[in-house]
Order: sequence, then C-alpha cells, then structure tokens
Amino acid sequence: MHMADALLSPAVGTAMWSVSAGSVALASRRLCRKRDDRLAPLMGVLGGFLFAAQMINFSIPGTGSSGHLTGGLLLAILLGPSAAFLTVASVLVIQAFLFADGGLLALGCNIFNLGIIPALLVYPLCYQRLIGQSPGRRRETVVTMLSAVIAMQLGALCVVLETAASGISVLPLDKFLFLMQPIHFAIGLVEGAVTLAVVSFLRKARPELLARSTPGVASGRIAFAALLVVSLLVAGALSRFASEKPDGLEWSVEQVTGDGSLPGHRSGLSALLGALQKRTAWLAEYRIAPAAIHAEVPLPAPAASQSAAATGKGSGLPGVIGTLLTVLLVAGATLLLRRGNRGSDTPGA
Repeated sequence: MHMADALLSPAVGTAMWSVSAGSVALASRRLCRKRDDRLAPLMGVLGGFLFAAQMINFSIPGTGSSGHLTGGLLLAILLGPSAAFLTVASVLVIQAFLFADGGLLALGCNIFNLGIIPALLVYPLCYQRLIGQSPGRRRETVVTMLSAVIAMQLGALCVVLETAASGISVLPLDKFLFLMQPIHFAIGLVEGAVTLAVVSFLRKARPELLARSTPGVASGRIAFAALLVVSLLVAGALSRFASEKPDGLEWSVEQVTGDGSLPGHRSGLSALLGALQKRTAWLAEYRIAPAAIHAEVPLPAPAASQSAAATGKGSGLPGVIGTLLTVLLVAGATLLLRRGNRGSDTPGA
C-alpha cells in the first residue's frame, strides 16, 4: 500500500505529514520513558527483518495481484505500540528516500496507513482488548486474524479517502473502493496468518520477547544475531523469488485506469520533493542503478524502467544494503534518543 505522489495533492500530503510527524514525536516521548537499553538493538533487528520481509510479494490466486507483509501489528505485539510505530516509520523513510518505494509527498500518508493504524490504533483498541492475559489457541487465532484484517482494511480505506480528498487523479471513489477493499481483505488474511505463525514460534523459542522482558546478555546477543542472519538471507536470497505481479494498490489502479498510468504533471511542492527523491534514491526499484535512473516508480512500473541499464538486477545486494541500513538507523536513532533524554533529565541540564 505504498502510495505514490501522483495520487496526492500537496494539501493532503502536507496535512498527513503533520499528523505523522506529531505521532512520531509522541511515540518518541513515550519510548524515552522505558529503561531497557537493549530495546534499541531489538528494534533495529526487527526493523531489518520487516524491511526484508516486505521485499517478498506473494501472489493472490485468481486476481493477478500480489501483496506483502506490512508488519505493524506483529511489531506491536513484540515491541509495544510506540516502539513498533517508530520502527515501521523508520523502514518507510528508508524505503522512500533510498529505494523510491512510495513518494516523499506521500510519506506522511504511508506512515499513517502502515504504521499508525496497526500499531497505535488497532493493536491497543482491538488486539489488546480482546486477547486477554492467557489466551487459548483458538482465541489467539481469531483475535490475531481479526486484528490483521481490520488494520489492512482501514489502511486500504485511508488510501482511497486520501486519494479522493486530493482530487487530482482519475480514480472514481466508488470503483476504487470496490477494488481496494476486497483485494486487501485477502492480503490481510495472509498478514494475520504470518503474524500468528511468527508469534506462535516465538512463544516456544523466545518467550521473553512476547513478555517484553529483558533477556540475558549472552542469549540476547545470540537471538539478535540469529534474527539478523535470517533477515539478510530473506533480503539477499528469498526476495529474488518474490512475485512480480502488481501489489494490491497498483492492481486496483490498473483495473480502474486500464493501464495503471496516472497524470504525470507536477508543480510546486510535489515537483520539489520529486527532484529530491531523484537525488537520494540510489537504489531505486531495489536495483543497483546509475544515478540518473528515474526515482519514482509509476503505478505499475513500465517496462522501460526495468531495462538492462540497471546493474545488479536480482542480485539481492540492494536488499542486504537496505536491511543493514535499517538496523543501523533504527538502533542508532533509538540509542541517541534515549541518551539525549537522560541527559536532559540530569540536574542543571
């Protein structure tokens, strides 16, 4: 559901930037109250895992579409809502600036749809309220699946409403909504199944993660290293087998417009952010490509943008780079944030 700038007006994009930025500030403040310094490396490796997992698109049978894990609910279960939201937001920032996955004008919308909704809304208001202290297998399955589907449906609905409020696309509200909700219902079912499988595995292998207790130093390092290795394998090897079919948003746009094309005109803020993204997206389309490659990928990407001029196609190296950068960014930013907060709390500061 990574939105492109072509769907949004500057007014809607700026408004959603403000909402998401305020949420980041609030979540950062809440995170600073936690006393566990080992939360930073855990957020880092889980952020790297999420980045890698999002590279694997799975086909939706009978539709010609695909989907991928969004991960907001899963991270909220493992980290808590504030830490999960900040981790998802960091992944989306790296995807937008370095990989041109989602526009910069649309970054506020993407953070809201993929981060705020699952981690700050659905997790505390639905999952936590329904799951109970000691859920049985059936209850956990129902609550997890329901929460994942609700998060996905709300995210898809917001994409439609943000697009309609912008009023610059050729996507009729009713038809766009009719296509977006069913396809993302199917994706939500897969998201719920994956979330349930990961949580069930960790309940047996690493129960302290679900309790959010602090593991011992040695066992913590082993767990973090193992998760990092798994993330690198997913990004560097398994991602090469991802479905090449358009994702749910791209597929919906294609069904409405006939060819997936959207108006390409830009002006003002949209043009400025597009030019900035073109300069920063060194690994656009998850390829090692010349600096001149077009940064923002249309919906869906035309064959011309997938030419042989891009080197390293299918090598998995861009995914490995992105995973490592995500780990370093999330863990480093969390440590700096927490140390800065402790410094401001000292007497005379």
